[in-house]
Amino acid sequence: MSGVTAYFDLDGTLLDASSEKSLTALLSKRRPWRIPLGLTMWTAGFLGNILRGRSIYDSARNRGHFCLCSWDVLQKLSKELVENKLSQQIPSEAADRLQWHKKQGHRLVLVTATIMPMAQAMADYLGIDTVYGCGPENMNGIMTGSERGWSVPRRKGKVPVIKADADSVGHDLGNCWGYGNTHADSFFMSVTGNPVAVNPGRRLKSMAEKNDWLQFEWRV
Repeated sequence: MSGVTAYFDLDGTLLDASSEKSLTALLSKRRPWRIPLGLTMWTAGFLGNILRGRSIYDSARNRGHFCLCSWDVLQKLSKELVENKLSQQIPSEAADRLQWHKKQGHRLVLVTATIMPMAQAMADYLGIDTVYGCGPENMNGIMTGSERGWSVPRRKGKVPVIKADADSVGHDLGNCWGYGNTHADSFFMSVTGNPVAVNPGRRLKSMAEKNDWLQFEWRV
């Protein structure tokens, strides 16, 4: 490797779709009885997080909708979904950019708030070297819907993840790349020497223009 890592967000960046929403929809289609259960547990998680003082953004991203689902099922459905649907939602420009980094000898890392089975399935398909998604160290048994004990690379939580990753391979973040599509990604993008705004929303676009960051539009 060249001593450079390129860190990528997933949804809205490398993928022109919501990977976890797609997984939830497929799970509900295969197991319709889960719909009222998932809605009830997600709502309970949302309200509980709000009462604990968490932001609406973080509260809405609880995993109550996966309550009582096994990790094995999520892994199987994630692989199926990538092969049959999500592989078609990868913009050609995104695939070309990954190849560009590979030709430079750069290491590729996916850092996403998507649940880990889906993140891993996407990383395998894209040929990414290392993946950080949401989940516990050991993904065995049945999910409770709680994120307690999980790694959760979301918003500012992505920063310590990529710092530890860069340290583990001896890469200087000042030489690395960071790709994201929302203001929530700007925290980890800002600690890399080469931030790239992909399909940026209003807040991220304003930040990118102010700081003269590279910008791309990748759509299917």
